[in-house]
Amino acid sequence: MTEFEGVDLICFSHLRWNFVYQRPQHLMTRIAKTNRVFFIEEPILDDSFHFDVKKESGGIFIVVPHLPRKLSDRQILNHQREFISRLLIKMSIDRYALWYYTPMALPISDHLHPVVTIYDCMDELSGFKFAPLGLEELERKLMSMADVVFTGGQSLFETKRNQHHNIHPFPSSIDHDHFSKARTIKDEAPDQEGIPHPRFGFYGVIDERMDLQLLANVAKQRKNWHFILIGPTAKIKAEDLPGQENIHYLGMKNYGELPLYLAGWDVAIMPFALNHSTRYISPTKTPEYLAAGKPVISTPITDVIRTYSSVVNFAATAEDFIQVAENDIQYDDTWLYHVDQILAENSWDKTWKRMKELIEETMTHGGNKINIKTTQTYV
Repeated sequence: MTEFEGVDLICFSHLRWNFVYQRPQHLMTRIAKTNRVFFIEEPILDDSFHFDVKKESGGIFIVVPHLPRKLSDRQILNHQREFISRLLIKMSIDRYALWYYTPMALPISDHLHPVVTIYDCMDELSGFKFAPLGLEELERKLMSMADVVFTGGQSLFETKRNQHHNIHPFPSSIDHDHFSKARTIKDEAPDQEGIPHPRFGFYGVIDERMDLQLLANVAKQRKNWHFILIGPTAKIKAEDLPGQENIHYLGMKNYGELPLYLAGWDVAIMPFALNHSTRYISPTKTPEYLAAGKPVISTPITDVIRTYSSVVNFAATAEDFIQVAENDIQYDDTWLYHVDQILAENSWDKTWKRMKELIEETMTHGGNKINIKTTQTYV
């Protein structure tokens, strides 16, 4: 057993465990093979007063505080602190690490005494719509407390690299075996089989990061093309979603179903808006789409261009999108071979292995007092 294995891990997340399956789920399920993992969600205000602790398959303990709506912000924070202290006693958590996805969890956890503190900065949360007040100040505090920092991509690393002495980029990885199944699936998803071809598909959260106007413009100009959107909406009103008949909203699907839907698409798309919320993103769906063997059209997101420019098609406007889709997509065995070469060293298993090595180096050398040389990219 290594130095980190067997240490309990308390993870604070702004994303719920049963929301879209992404970076936190990929990493926490791997950590749970050797460590108890307690995934602390943000509170649910439902007029009750308790906290749920449920063990998911894979050994993850999901912890959800439930609090009355009438409480003040200060009372909500204080009760969460109390819940966490009680959790340590109830679950016999003695030697533990803290893993943060959100700096907003600092006020409910800064009384704890971990053996190591990790900040996995997967997004620039301050650029998101409705970012909470105090986020940037709390991130500065978290940076000063963390022993090691990971970022969700190279661009995010470059903007944060001078804020911490022990910071490392880890762009989005992939479960290749899971998504490559889409290459051979012949069945159709029941709610997708009646949609005509050509099909352009997207899965993920539909929020302010999506260029809905671009999507609407393409759909208007090519009424015989059909656009399939899978995933929840967030921070967007239903009336603001494009309503063309050739845009199909299929709702949320679980992670296991995604290859089935991918298999029925002709092109996978990433119509991200070019704004502050997308400036530093490294979309997990890029390698997933490619592993499925699907040609990809993306707006020109910096980290996608850096890593995948030789296999992904880019379009910044509706006119560009139409031109690429009609004339420029290259999709053959040579392209697929090149895709597989790019993805060969990219996996969540390898990402977690290298993260773990860095955590253990940090623990061995005294946490935030050391100066481990930063590296450029791990996949």
